[in-house]
Amino acid sequence: MSQVRVTTLLDTGGGNSSTTAEIYSGRAKAWANFNGIGTVGVRASFNVNSIGDNGTGDYTVNFSSSLADTNYSAVVSGWNQQDSGGSWCVPWNGGSGNYPTGVANGSFRIFNGRHDNGAFADTYL
Repeated sequence: MSQVRVTTLLDTGGGNSSTTAEIYSGRAKAWANFNGIGTVGVRASFNVNSIGDNGTGDYTVNFSSSLADTNYSAVVSGWNQQDSGGSWCVPWNGGSGNYPTGVANGSFRIFNGRHDNGAFADTYL
């Protein structure tokens, strides 16, 4: 069986590249699996160097390498172990309408709340 060993793949024009680590980790620009209960701890991630704890159910995901701009989609989900009725988890909008204001090139802010009373709640994300 033949093998090709490279560290970086380039498109035919040489303008776009992918490292083998990016391909192995998937083409998402960043992702994280973390425990937001008590002391926040990242269990696994790609292009995420830390998670900021801004208070109960309020987190900032910090990228290792900033994205090119703020035109990206932050998809989040969480599980609230304190509420058997479930929880919701969304990008932070700071109370200023529907557009997430917590999105930046180097980070995005999310919050998690309880279904039963709407209060913020720490969670697993």
